Amino acid sequence: MILLSIFLITVKSSKKTSNYLFAAFLLVTVIDFTGLFLQKTSNNAINSFKVASVLLQMPLYYLYVKSVCYFNFKFKKKHLLHALLFLGVFVLLLTTGVSDTGYSVFEIIAKAQYYSYIIAVFFTLNHFKKLYLENYATNHKNTYKWLLQITILFLIGNCFVLIRSFISSEKNSNFLANINLLISVFALFVICWFVLKALYQPSLFLGVDKNLTTLKTIKKSTTETEQVLQVLSKYMNTEKPYLDPELSLQKLAVGIHLPEKQLSQLINQHIGKHFFDYVNEFRIDKAKVLLKEQTDLTVLEILYEIGFNSKSSFYTAFKKETHQTPTAYRKSIK
Repeated sequence: MILLSIFLITVKSSKKTSNYLFAAFLLVTVIDFTGLFLQKTSNNAINSFKVASVLLQMPLYYLYVKSVCYFNFKFKKKHLLHALLFLGVFVLLLTTGVSDTGYSVFEIIAKAQYYSYIIAVFFTLNHFKKLYLENYATNHKNTYKWLLQITILFLIGNCFVLIRSFISSEKNSNFLANINLLISVFALFVICWFVLKALYQPSLFLGVDKNLTTLKTIKKSTTETEQVLQVLSKYMNTEKPYLDPELSLQKLAVGIHLPEKQLSQLINQHIGKHFFDYVNEFRIDKAKVLLKEQTDLTVLEILYEIGFNSKSSFYTAFKKETHQTPTAYRKSIK
């Protein structure tokens, strides 16, 4: 974990904030994991810091998730407020010492904080999903899925920790040692997978604009709305903006000279689709034509030509629309 932290801090990247936050999360986790191998020292300050540092783990992970979800996330002084609980407990333990009673109270505080931040992470991911579906044609689904998987794995890891808390160290020393080993291996696996995934798929860090808001109001269709829908449809069919893999709601709004909010409402509430699905529908229609008429083109060549930037996102969208893979579709129309 220390080696991974050093790598994240020193590697050249456009997402330095994300790297620094995750490196800090790893280092705090290292401090926590030393408790599995090292006994308490006679130094009260070191013991107090080691115990209280657990309260930094979830705030750092929560801020990391936000930094990945939103490309314009910046670490600000107000984010230091997330460390207040750690500072308070650290000072308290430093003053009173790490007694059995004090540690029991600490465990309750730590569990309450852990699940509060887990809920906050799920809310952040849900908001992120709504934003990218309503405003982006780029495939941010992989980012959402990846962060969701990691969060669920953290929850599974926490279940092992909960089991450990109910085991008597005197009566079940061997079983306790095995649980500690399982926790260590599981955590190392998750973190290594996490970092390698980020390295091999840098597109996961694209993020969306955190200043966007999700739609709430619904307006009835009017004659003016129908006219704008016709303009939008004509523009999509003649100018083919969906061929741009980086197409966003903002770009499309500029193209048809319409405010972003109005365009978003038009697509989401009058057409009945998210922006992401609306754009992909045009891409898939184009793909079906190319699969039928351009038999010399490979599936990979077609997906890049129609605006997709990954094979997995193209296959997922194509199968959702046609209930077939591109290859199966091409064979069926011969």
